[in-house]
Amino acid sequence: MTGQAAGWRILQGIIDYLSNMDRSLDEWIKGQPPERQAILRTIHGIVVAGDATVQPVVKPMMGKQMIVYEANGTMKYALSSVGQHMTLHVLPIYGAPALSEKYRKLLPAARFGKGCINFQGSADLPPDVVKRLVADCAPIDLARMLQGYREKKRR
Repeated sequence: MTGQAAGWRILQGIIDYLSNMDRSLDEWIKGQPPERQAILRTIHGIVVAGDATVQPVVKPMMGKQMIVYEANGTMKYALSSVGQHMTLHVLPIYGAPALSEKYRKLLPAARFGKGCINFQGSADLPPDVVKRLVADCAPIDLARMLQGYREKKRR
């Protein structure tokens, strides 16, 4: 990719971001396939009610529009609906292997990445388990977790 092409790609990303800043959460959910809207709305409600440290905003992340739940300017959770599945990104499980392992066992139908849970619907990611996950993640101090991760990486 040439420097000019890369510059245009960055500029387009900025334009896309600014044009979608005022897009409401409800509009984002209504823009998803009808069969996904109820579970997305449920998970959104659980995250907001269960973790008072986060503020939700619809914005691009990893090239896709999604709901990003930020704590002190850092993504703590995100909720996306792209392609064949939906994804709940959970930064605290990335930095807490025991927590990740706990939920891998509780959610055998879901597919896990390093810090995300891919699911098809509420059968894969039941709301009661999401409530427990958020309750386990809410007290985690992301700044402290990220600092510890950076220190380990330096060693």
